[in-house]
Amino acid sequence: MDTGDAGTDEGPRIGFRRHLRAEVVPGEAVYLLSARRVIALHGPHIPALALLLDGTRTLPRLLRDAAREVPAEDARRALDELDRAGLIGRVDTGAAPGATPRAHDNALAAQAYWELAGLDGPDTEATVSGSPVDLVTLGRADLAEARSACGAAGLLVAGEDTGPAALGLVLCDDYLDPGLARIDAEHRALGRPWLLADPYGVEVRVGPVFRPDGPCWSCLAQRLRLHRRAEEPLRNALGLSGPVARPATSLPATRLLGLHRAALEAVKWLAGVRGPDQSAVCVVDTLTQRSTHHPLSRRPQCPACGDDGLVAARAWQPVVPRSRAKADHRGGDRALSSERMLAAHGHLVSGVTGVVSDLRRPPSLPDGVHAYLSGWNPAFAPRTLSQLRGGLRSMSGGKGLTDTDARVSALCEAVERYCATRQGDEAVRLDTYAALGEEALHPDDCRLFADWQFRERDEWNAAHGAFHQVPLPFDEHEPVEWTPVWSLTHRRHRLLPTSMLYFDACPDGPPDALVADSNGQAAGSSPEDALLQGFYELVERDAVALWWYNRTRHPAVDLDAFDEPWLAALRGTYRALGRELWALDVTSDLGIPVVAAVSRRTDRADGTGRAAEDILLGFGAHPDPRVALRRAVTELGQFLPAVPGPETAGGRYAAGVPTDLATWWSEATVVGHPYLRPDPAAPPTLPGTHPYRRRDDLRADVEAVEELVRERGMELLVLDQTRPDVGVPVMKVIVPGLRHFWARLGPGRLYDVPVALGRLGRPRRRDELNPVSLFL
Repeated sequence: MDTGDAGTDEGPRIGFRRHLRAEVVPGEAVYLLSARRVIALHGPHIPALALLLDGTRTLPRLLRDAAREVPAEDARRALDELDRAGLIGRVDTGAAPGATPRAHDNALAAQAYWELAGLDGPDTEATVSGSPVDLVTLGRADLAEARSACGAAGLLVAGEDTGPAALGLVLCDDYLDPGLARIDAEHRALGRPWLLADPYGVEVRVGPVFRPDGPCWSCLAQRLRLHRRAEEPLRNALGLSGPVARPATSLPATRLLGLHRAALEAVKWLAGVRGPDQSAVCVVDTLTQRSTHHPLSRRPQCPACGDDGLVAARAWQPVVPRSRAKADHRGGDRALSSERMLAAHGHLVSGVTGVVSDLRRPPSLPDGVHAYLSGWNPAFAPRTLSQLRGGLRSMSGGKGLTDTDARVSALCEAVERYCATRQGDEAVRLDTYAALGEEALHPDDCRLFADWQFRERDEWNAAHGAFHQVPLPFDEHEPVEWTPVWSLTHRRHRLLPTSMLYFDACPDGPPDALVADSNGQAAGSSPEDALLQGFYELVERDAVALWWYNRTRHPAVDLDAFDEPWLAALRGTYRALGRELWALDVTSDLGIPVVAAVSRRTDRADGTGRAAEDILLGFGAHPDPRVALRRAVTELGQFLPAVPGPETAGGRYAAGVPTDLATWWSEATVVGHPYLRPDPAAPPTLPGTHPYRRRDDLRADVEAVEELVRERGMELLVLDQTRPDVGVPVMKVIVPGLRHFWARLGPGRLYDVPVALGRLGRPRRRDELNPVSLFL
């Protein structure tokens, strides 16, 4: 510390900083109390110096007064240590001219506040009072109330008699007010930050501070619209360009709270306070007083502040698998464990700034069963008011052996669906199939509908649910949008209709147009494991379709032989629920183990004398049969909350359960559907029935998949759907010829493979196929 002129009492006074108060306990220590902590100071000279550090002395005077008890060198050394620790400094004790005692006390309290924030109190007060803010109000925001709050906070509102504003303060009643786009663009052009706040709802929202080099309002608006998709049908019906107006929901006290919180954040910014929370939306629920922070990140592909060509450019790049070590085998081979995935990507869960609104356990989930719901599923996004209905199919979800596994599974499914939803920056080419030639893949090679399904589509569609609707035949001469997919088999790009690859690709198109489904889509901890999971899903659903529609009998999976603690515990859970649990080996000619888990109730009647078995199904595929079994059994558990438990024998199904699913649960029996039971003549599948040798590198697994597909005379296609603002790898895998387990009843593997495997003596006729279309 500079000792100044030892011969004068002129100059700044020094003392403990304003946010500290000293209490001397003789013979023990000097205690410094602040609003957040207590510091104990020890040393032979500290008590004597503490009594003198009251802010009334210059440094020379303090040293002179201390000399009676403390040698000068010892005093200087102790003061230097206190100064380096940030405990003492210059103290402004003079009152402003004409200030009342209360005003003076308030000024000292303000200095203490800024010092607690790590700033110089007097200098900060001067900075704030001399830095104008540009106050803007939109919607129902009251300008007079806003000015009053700014004045009470010591903010100078910019005007003709002030200098240029250092910060914009924008108050609105909806963060999606269309006028905010213009305000954001103006501030970015000026290079000036601005603070957004909505003080007018039951939830007060303040922040973020938008900076020229940070995320912009468009980055925030994209996420907000995502979480308000339920309003889209109404907005479209009303012909609105902006958000649907919400009712005013506030009290005078809540409005004041919101205004003063906004003013406080503006003051802190002008003062020089900087922290990560300023890039977040702070939400205060005024009913519960709970406060949450929602960090906002810049979207690299944002059309307003980023490069909106990133996604399209990625699609035109070859997909080149890289060598990547496996780290986790619990639920399948991954590059990262579930714990590391959640730590890396948990920030994506936010109902304000995330792509996943929340992760929550379904109600009534039995103990030992791990499943989570993860918000809106864009695969079933409503377009009209008549479609605006909740239900199992409108939610994303996940499952796993542990709570963390289930959380990550649900997170990844929601991210997968987000990345696979059309956002307007995808790679597209408008052309006809006829003009594109061999570069294009015919949609029917992937959809696999039968000709008779197209001919009889009106009758078929009237009798079947949403999953099984047959579209119009594809017009090879009608221009449509096409998107590139990479052929790992032939190392070149092919083209598929964009609307088959992205959800909501044609929101204004006819309901019977080409549509996407999630088959073969997967998110992972690396591009390689996402690609593998997508392929295994194709294998799973193809094998299930061969079993289901042909109603062939299959061997049991010997659950006793698969002696694992998790399985024993789950079997006990199902027994306690009054349920049987068994599994079938439905592996196809592809050789990758596929398991169908089945559970039925044995203790329920529906009141009409019929046994309502509530038969549940779950499927899984993986080269390791143990993993395939885990996936099938854990998927089964996701449906348990939707069916009544053993204590509700006459209970109803969960709200929103689709009609076809409720009909299956209430009417299907294993007697009426014997293919659900194991083939008694077939030896059961044991852990060694499907030999498995684990590889250490994910790329080796991808290469094995490439070889398998090539041997079967098929083509392995991949679309990298990873979004730059998410970072979780997402892959869409397509193998033309592999069949969805929905009712796609055209010629091909559905009829040929069961005969080739000896399960049937001849292909099934149309009238011999399962009349129940798979409803999952």
